[in-house]
Amino acid sequence: MMDQAALIELINHYKADPESVYNTWFVGGAERMKAFRSIKRGVRDTVESIAAGTFPNDFKGSPLEVVMTAITEQKQVFEGAAHAFFWKPKMRIPDIYESEDNKRRFGSFLQACLTATREDQLLSEIQRLAGAQIKGLGPAVANILYFLHPTLMPPFNTAMLNGFNALFSDKKKLGSWDSYLQMRDQIIETNGQVSGYLSKDLGAFAGFLFEIGTGRIVVSGNADAILKLEAAKVEKAARIRHKEVQEELHEESEHTQMQYLLIKIGRALGYDVYVARNDRHRTCEGESFAMLTIPELPLLDCDPEVMDTVRLIDVIWLRPDSREIVSAFEVEKSTSIYSGILRLEDLSRSIPDCASHFYLVAPDRREKEVMAQLARPAFRNDLEAMRLSFIPFDDLQCHCEAMCKFGEDHTVMRKIARNRPSL
Repeated sequence: MMDQAALIELINHYKADPESVYNTWFVGGAERMKAFRSIKRGVRDTVESIAAGTFPNDFKGSPLEVVMTAITEQKQVFEGAAHAFFWKPKMRIPDIYESEDNKRRFGSFLQACLTATREDQLLSEIQRLAGAQIKGLGPAVANILYFLHPTLMPPFNTAMLNGFNALFSDKKKLGSWDSYLQMRDQIIETNGQVSGYLSKDLGAFAGFLFEIGTGRIVVSGNADAILKLEAAKVEKAARIRHKEVQEELHEESEHTQMQYLLIKIGRALGYDVYVARNDRHRTCEGESFAMLTIPELPLLDCDPEVMDTVRLIDVIWLRPDSREIVSAFEVEKSTSIYSGILRLEDLSRSIPDCASHFYLVAPDRREKEVMAQLARPAFRNDLEAMRLSFIPFDDLQCHCEAMCKFGEDHTVMRKIARNRPSL
């Protein structure tokens, strides 16, 4: 490994690059923070499904698919993270779909990791899972563990492994839990040595390794490897990243536009408006969200973790006199519909005798996806009492001015809302 001064110089380069995953995902990606609770909920659903005997014999349609979809939506760093869990019938892997024993072992592992509070508990569970030797189930599971315990378990993929080997002049191999645990120890030790430059959340260091492994950051240990890739391939990778970042900026801009329209309508109807705490710095059409919205939500009767999640809901309308919440909106341009539903459900459960109206706002092309999520068996009982509807982007944009001018109260939104399937 290089000396500490050289390492810090590379880390500073990583943090200064506006297109690095540090800026586009770790600190700049609002969806990263939103994902933690929805992934934890999905893991809990997976455990319950295995315990109830309803977990299917395929990845598709399983609650595990929901978990991995929420993870892979975290953009470049987790692209392909779900592949390890796809059922491969010819090889009969990963063997958690056909083998009931292995399925239960996997469920027990996830349950234990959900409830673990100490590092030694997690390490014991990993050793127990590794000892079970479930065919095809390797350290790709660490991508789930990261979202359960981000300061104790780093994520894991080929690019991160390559980055680790280059940085530490090592030869760790993919697919070995022993290698993963050795990597983890080295990552935690090194992250401690550069304390103050990254974060206790190991996602920051994993993103650093990812950038080295993909060739965007060159260290002496991987310079030869980068040359073998040929300059053209490296340039192509840089162009792809640039295109991805531009697409994300476009999506972010459209998301901001929809939030602005909802803020505008809410204010025109006479409501106080709250916007997600991580979006208060945004502006649209020359107007600052911070100037148009209230700075804080009234405290709800819920635990702090749920309150933190509710504060990330995109737009909430409140009566100015009583601060009663009348409507809440989640804007989902390309991110997880499942996560948005969970945040709205958390809010609904936190309001006594809830009479509020909740809306998922998404592009027209996602209507089938929205309705499919709302019809999921896992949501049937939970959503039965919720007034939850879908609003397409185009309708919101088209009718915004009319609703501002002619609307009398929040019920005007029902004019453009599409109801969920009958449960």
